[in-house]
Amino acid sequence: MLRQELNDALKESMKAREARAVSTIRLILAALKDRDIAARGSGNPDGLADPEILELLKTMIRQRRESIQTFEAGGRVDLAQQETEEIAIIERFLPEQIEGNAMESAIKEIVGELGAKTIKDMGKTIQALKAKYAGRMDFSKASAIVKQMLTGAG
Repeated sequence: MLRQELNDALKESMKAREARAVSTIRLILAALKDRDIAARGSGNPDGLADPEILELLKTMIRQRRESIQTFEAGGRVDLAQQETEEIAIIERFLPEQIEGNAMESAIKEIVGELGAKTIKDMGKTIQALKAKYAGRMDFSKASAIVKQMLTGAG
């Protein structure tokens, strides 16, 4: 589904002559193709599934944020702006992110469902969050909240 969305967006961007969107979406599709080839070599003939594609997109955004810091430190505002534009384009393909109070509520719900009480339950709690909220939650932030809840509760 996400794969088709990317291809459709590429066609629309080409028709609208949006050069930045075309180049960014082509970068995404090239990275996806590379990962698909690697997945096929590992015995997965279908390539990446949507949750893995979402992780790829998040990785691309993270890389661009790091580049922005480097470019700004080096005084290359023009390149930082280009990276910012690419982030905006990539984010169009991500589902709405769960953050703040909504994230805490979602974590409390999972902790309650699992009956998690100690730090030993952290692994299964994070797995449950990843299964339910794949691509919609920053799991490094979620992990810190889970740890805080489980150590405070235990």
